[in-house]
Amino acid sequence: MGSDNHQIVVPSLLDVRKGNMAEIGRLLGRHQFKKVVLFFGMGLTEMLGETVFASMKEAGIDVLETTEINDIDIDHVVDYAFQLPFQTEAVVGIGGGKALDAAKYTALLRKWPFISVPTSTSNDGFSSSNTSLTIHGRRISVHAKMPYGILIDIDVVKSAPECFIYSGVGDLVSKITAAEDWILEEKKGVTRVDDCALMISKKAVNSFVRTDFGTIRDDLFLKELVDSLTMAGISMEIAGNSAPTSGSEHLISHALDTFSAKPQLHGIQVGVATYLMSKVQDHRYERVTKVLQSTGFFTYAKSVGMTIADFDMAIDRAPEMKPMRHTYLHEEKYRELAHQILHDDPILQDILI
Repeated sequence: MGSDNHQIVVPSLLDVRKGNMAEIGRLLGRHQFKKVVLFFGMGLTEMLGETVFASMKEAGIDVLETTEINDIDIDHVVDYAFQLPFQTEAVVGIGGGKALDAAKYTALLRKWPFISVPTSTSNDGFSSSNTSLTIHGRRISVHAKMPYGILIDIDVVKSAPECFIYSGVGDLVSKITAAEDWILEEKKGVTRVDDCALMISKKAVNSFVRTDFGTIRDDLFLKELVDSLTMAGISMEIAGNSAPTSGSEHLISHALDTFSAKPQLHGIQVGVATYLMSKVQDHRYERVTKVLQSTGFFTYAKSVGMTIADFDMAIDRAPEMKPMRHTYLHEEKYRELAHQILHDDPILQDILI
């Protein structure tokens, strides 16, 4: 049994700093890419196109094809992927989730390297091999491939709406409760924790929660957030699954996505659920509270109008989101405790209606 070392893929190109969008051509050229296709998020060609095209031209890189992605229906993505020129050497996704998801899946289908250029920090998807596409009208997670490169311009993510920054904060603190769920799962004999993946996931979140900052738009704060989300994505690749970064708090969010009349941004739901689960697990909730309070996450979460009734529903439906797992919420006593905390906790009473 001991010989199951699996190969892991980590990004070869990793560049996180201010103003590097203008150097995208040079960075790709450094890795010998000469012919690329670009997937932009909606409206981003207008916003960033000039910078990107000028940089490619300067580096002597041919942009064979450019498209704006709004539709991530799997049939359309597949259709488009096989129309792209065979000379393509890399697929570059520039944008939020959809452009990256479509580019990532295209890269998998055509066996090309994928370059991830996120324009917001709303979750760790930009650094993971998971992609979310629409199949028969429902969002489904599909395993695609790890990015060959990740390029993040701090100035660009800084100008994204603050809801995306808060969403990234919520998605990152969730690694604290996810790790506890994973450890419980091994105790129950359901899985074996991968020590290396766990260490990286813990290091990622710890380095972030200890960062001093003035506001969430500080360069240092955003760089730490992005670096930590990147490491979280890599911890999933090492584990070969999403367990190091996604536990009971994510199951609550999945249930809200599936059954709530008005789901919110992934990381916002996950952040509130992480606070709840840290109290249920009786694990590091002081740290979780401090981060969510000091960043202004709680204040923002309060403004979106999530309901106690929805969270009650999501706690009960969480286990059926991933029946093969064994998180705290897969046990009835902890679901009961979660309901109790949901109805008694002053912070949750304040945020939820």
